[in-house]
Amino acid sequence: MNRNEHNKRHDNDAPTEKGKKPIIEDEDIEVNDLSGTTEQEAGTDEPEDNCSELETLKNLLAAKEEEVEKEKKEYLFLMAEFDNFRKRTIRERAELIKNASEKALQGILPIIDDFERGLDAIKDTSDAEAVKEGMRLIYNKFIKYLADNGVKEIVSTGAPFDTELHEAVAMVPAETEEEKGLVKDTVQKGYMINDKVLRHAKVVVSQ
Repeated sequence: MNRNEHNKRHDNDAPTEKGKKPIIEDEDIEVNDLSGTTEQEAGTDEPEDNCSELETLKNLLAAKEEEVEKEKKEYLFLMAEFDNFRKRTIRERAELIKNASEKALQGILPIIDDFERGLDAIKDTSDAEAVKEGMRLIYNKFIKYLADNGVKEIVSTGAPFDTELHEAVAMVPAETEEEKGLVKDTVQKGYMINDKVLRHAKVVVSQ
């Protein structure tokens, strides 16, 4: 063994700094390979997370669709109920108007009976006063019937002219300053029903 070979062997066996052996290149390769394998294994968790998130979204979508379907059924039910209520209200209103008309006409029938009896009495009497009294009784009975049903006469003659109650058919000069704007005469009586004008009074107004 020559000197060079001896020195070379001595250098390989000699300890490194602080007593550590030199790092072998093959070991570096193994470490790098292990490191790469760890990164790949860590990357395999991402698809699992995506699947879990997708499943959550599917469940949420299914819950929302079920909620929408439930609200849709409730809406259709309410619409059907409202349509039934509307039809029932129209039918009840029509029946109310019909029954009210029948009641009003039934109340007039006794007055017509009085008129017919009065006409029969006129044929056999020549007493004008008796005829007048009979007509007056029938008239008062009819006025009372109207009052019982909410119909009353509009006060016109001598009252201030009111366009809400009166309809002016003529104008005449006022005799005094105080008469200006007052109803001078009533051509046709007006009537109200339950505080609503049934027919305007046709009047002559002083100006």
